[in-house]
Amino acid sequence: MRLITAFSYPFLQKKKLKAVPLRGVEQLQDGYWQATDHDPQFKLKGVFPRLLSGWVSIHVHVVSERKLNPKLYLDFGEGYSESLTVCMQPTHTKGEYQAQLVLNESLKGIRFDPAEVPCRFYFSDISLSVHSELLHIYQQLVTLMMRDYRELKDPFAIVRKSHVRYKKHGWVGMLERLEKEYKALHPSKTYRNTPRYLEYMHWIEQNEQNRLESFSEEQFLRKPLISIVMATYNTPEKYLKKALDSVLAQTYPYWELCISDDASTHNKVRKILKAYAKKDRRIKIVFREENGHISAASNTALSLAAGEYIALMDHDDMLAPNALLEVVKCINRNPEVKLIYSDEDKIDEQDRRYDPHFKSGWNPDMFYSYNYISHLSVIESTVLKTAGGLREGYEGAQDYDLFLRVIEQINDNAICHIEKILYHWRALAGSTAYASKQKPYTANAGLKALNNHFAKKAPCITVIHGLLPNTYKISYPLENEPLVSLIVPTRDGYDILSKCISSILEKTDYKNYEIIIVDNETTDPKTLHYFDMLEQSHSHIHVIPYHEAFNYSAINNYAVKKARGEIIGLINNDVEVISQHWLTEMVQHAVRPEIGAVGAKLYYDNDTIQHAGVILGIGGVAGHAHKYFKREEHGYFSRLKIIQNCSAVTGACLVVRKELYEAVGGLDEAHLKVAFNDVDLCLKIMQKGYRNIWTPYVELYHHESVSRGAEDDEVKQKRFQKEVEYMKKKWGKILKEDPFYNTNLTKKYENFGLCSNV
Repeated sequence: MRLITAFSYPFLQKKKLKAVPLRGVEQLQDGYWQATDHDPQFKLKGVFPRLLSGWVSIHVHVVSERKLNPKLYLDFGEGYSESLTVCMQPTHTKGEYQAQLVLNESLKGIRFDPAEVPCRFYFSDISLSVHSELLHIYQQLVTLMMRDYRELKDPFAIVRKSHVRYKKHGWVGMLERLEKEYKALHPSKTYRNTPRYLEYMHWIEQNEQNRLESFSEEQFLRKPLISIVMATYNTPEKYLKKALDSVLAQTYPYWELCISDDASTHNKVRKILKAYAKKDRRIKIVFREENGHISAASNTALSLAAGEYIALMDHDDMLAPNALLEVVKCINRNPEVKLIYSDEDKIDEQDRRYDPHFKSGWNPDMFYSYNYISHLSVIESTVLKTAGGLREGYEGAQDYDLFLRVIEQINDNAICHIEKILYHWRALAGSTAYASKQKPYTANAGLKALNNHFAKKAPCITVIHGLLPNTYKISYPLENEPLVSLIVPTRDGYDILSKCISSILEKTDYKNYEIIIVDNETTDPKTLHYFDMLEQSHSHIHVIPYHEAFNYSAINNYAVKKARGEIIGLINNDVEVISQHWLTEMVQHAVRPEIGAVGAKLYYDNDTIQHAGVILGIGGVAGHAHKYFKREEHGYFSRLKIIQNCSAVTGACLVVRKELYEAVGGLDEAHLKVAFNDVDLCLKIMQKGYRNIWTPYVELYHHESVSRGAEDDEVKQKRFQKEVEYMKKKWGKILKEDPFYNTNLTKKYENFGLCSNV
C-alpha cells in the first residue's frame, strides 16, 4: 500500500465532509434530525482520497438526548457490510467522536450511521484528516497505555511487553497483539460502547432505580421457604463474596442458602464460606471430600434443602435484591405453579450489567431449540426431587436436562415467567455467559438430554445440532406424505406468478401436493395462456375461476372448500421458494396434533427479513419480528435461527391442517377482506389451544405488494383503518400482551429494542 502522509499533502490535513441522508432520517425545523427507525444512514461526500492511501481520522460532533454509538461503513467496491464497520470513539470533547482507519485507492464510499435506536439528534463539523502511519501508531499506543492505566494496572507493563513484541512483529504487529490481549483481559468491553449497552443503561435508569419494594408480612397469604442451591469450586474470592452478598441482600427473608463445596483446593473458599455461615444462620454448608463436578455437588447441596421451592444459582452470579420477593408474588398469584423462570442479564468483572434477555413466555418449541429458561429458575421441591435432581453425565447442560425432566411431570399452566431482570449472569473469559463457543461440550450434553427426553415420547423423533452453537433442531419424521393443497390466488401477474409456480415445481422435494390457482378475473392473454399450459402439462395443477371483487379471505375460503388435501398451504403469488425441503419441513410440524399454523422465513429481494413470525401489538395490531434484519443475522438471542412458537405467522406462506382451518371458520371474509386475516386466523387457532410455530428452515423470497400494490389511495386507507379497529375490538387484550414477546420490549418498532416507558 502506498502511504501518503499529511506532510506530503498539507492541504488535505483537515477537510470538511458533507452528510447526505440515505434512509431512516427526517430533518426537523429546528435543525435537528429524527431517526425514524433503528438504522439511520448518511452518505459522506467530499474530498475522499481516491488518489490517497493511508491512515485517516474522521471526526464528527453529534449530540442527542440518547446515548449514541456512531459508526462508519466502508465500501471498497462490494457495497456496505458489517464486516467493514468502524465504531467511532468519544473524545475528551463532549459530543465529539472520532475514528481512525486506513483507506486505499479502491474506496468507493463511506456511510455514516449516527445511531441504532430511534432518537432525535444534531450533528455538525464532520471532517477528515490525513496523517502518517507513524502518527497513527503513536496515537494507538497512547490509547492502549491509557486503557491499561485506567484499569489500575501497572502502567509500565504494557511498555515492557511492547518492546518485545515490536522486535518480533514490528509496529503494526505489536499493536495487533496488544489489542488482542486487551480484549482477552476485558471481554465485556466489546459491549460497553454498543447501542444495545447504552440503551440498556438508559432503560435501567428509567425502570429500576428507586423502585425496590420492601417486604410486608401482610402482603402474602403464602410465605414459602425458598432454598437456594449453590455448588462452589475454587470460586474467585471477589465473585464468591458478591454472590453471597446478593443473597443476604434479598428483601424477602424466608430463604436458606444451601452450599456444597466440591473439594475446592483454594483454602480461601473454605474460609469465606465458614465466615458467611457464622454471619447468617440461614446459610448451610457441606464440604465434599472428593470432587464430583457440578451435578454431584449440586445434589449434595440439594440434600440440605428444606424449602418448598428450590432456586438454582451459580457460585459467581448475582441475584437482584427483589428476586425472591418477585418469585413469592408469582407463587401467590399462581397457586399451582411448579416451575418459575425470570428475565436475566449479564454482568462483567466490574459489575457492569449488559445484554439483557427479556424472554418469551412459556414457548415449548423454542425451549426444544435451546435452553432459553436458564436463570433465574425456581422449581417446586417435590417436583425436582421426583425428577431425580441433577444427573451426572450431563455436565454443561445439567440444568437443561433437569428442566426437560421437570416439564415431563407438569402441565404448561404450571410454568410461570416473571418479566423482570432477577438474575445477573457473570460473564468472564472462558465462561458460557461470555460466549457459547467457550464450552463446546455443553452443546453435546444438551443434545444428549434432548435425545433422552424424546426417546420417552416418540423414538422416531430425531435431534441434531442447530444453526448456532448450543441450539438444536428437532425433526418429526413423516410416516406418510399427506396430500397438501397449495392455494395461490392471482389476477393477471404473469411475471410474478410464473416465478412462484416454477420455484414450487423445481424446488419441492415433497411429492404429494396439488396446486390450486384461484383466478380472480384475469384478463391478460399471456397469463391466461400460462394457465392453459400449466393444466395441460401438470395433472396436479388446477386453475379455478373466482368471479367476485377482490377479497383475499373469501378467495382462499372458496379454494379450501374445493381442495382435496388433508393439509392446506396458503401461498401468495409473489413468493419464490428457495429451499427444496420447505414443504417437508412445514408439513412435519402441521401434522403434529398440538400444532396449529406453521410459518416460514421470508426475505425481501435484497436479502433482508420480511417475515420471521408475527409480534402482536406492534403498530397497534401486529408487526413482523426482525423486519429488515439481514438474512445472515442471528436475531434477538438467536431467534432468527431457531424453531419457536409465536402468536401468528403470515398468510403469504402458511400451512395448516384443513380440519383445523375449517373448525375455526377459516379467514374472516366479512371483516378482514385484505389485512390481518392471517393474524386473526392464527389467534382463533391459538384460542382453541393449539400452538402456532415458525421455522427458519423454510426460506422463501417474498416480493411483497408487487401483485396487489400499496395502501396508497383513500379507499384502501379507509378499509385498512376499519380492519385495524376491528382487530383491536376483537383481540384488544391479547394484542397488548403477546405471550411470546415481552412487555419490556418495544411495541413501536420490530427490532426487539427496549421499551422506554415500561
